[in-house]
Amino acid sequence: MHIETFSVGMLSTNCYVASSPETKEAIVIDPGLDFSSEAKPIFDFIAEGKLKVKFIVNTHGHDDHIKGNALFQEKFDVPICIHPLDAHYIKALENPKFPPNVMLEDGGLVTFGGETLKVLHTPGHSRGSICLVGEKIVFTGDTLFAGGIGRTDFEGGSMTNMRASLKKIMTFPHSLLVYPGHGESSIIVEEKRSNPFLNSRNDSVFF
Repeated sequence: MHIETFSVGMLSTNCYVASSPETKEAIVIDPGLDFSSEAKPIFDFIAEGKLKVKFIVNTHGHDDHIKGNALFQEKFDVPICIHPLDAHYIKALENPKFPPNVMLEDGGLVTFGGETLKVLHTPGHSRGSICLVGEKIVFTGDTLFAGGIGRTDFEGGSMTNMRASLKKIMTFPHSLLVYPGHGESSIIVEEKRSNPFLNSRNDSVFF
């Protein structure tokens, strides 16, 4: 799997284009654009690589991760995928001229080309937060960052749920690469070693 990262919006959200090198099929994860001009380098990358976008995937429904949904759906005519507990955030985007939105349930699969990502429901930052887990990588949205975790003080957030979700993440293989919703990428073994939220009951929050 090839992963290209674009930093977009006022909060520097990581928008990812994940693609299969063999089939050129791709997904766009969290296009949280503040301005339509931010889409151009992403569109150019997709066009230059001759990629075929299959899905737009939201790791959760907060504005800084979904603002570009409509623009990308207009461009590629593909479904928007989100967990049902966060689907209310994108209800306004429902349009009969586009493919219907896809609800991502815990344990479900996102497949594109020869690639597969498993949906892991990880509430805490929002009720419908998810991680997308592959053989060698995991997209953690705003559940886990390098050295931190997402805020739990928004509507639908819960530190109790976040702790339960982090326990799931603690079971991941050490070698799994972490692609978070904000900030630098990491690796699970480093987060297990140095992330205070995977090693204590610290209730502080970040993004």
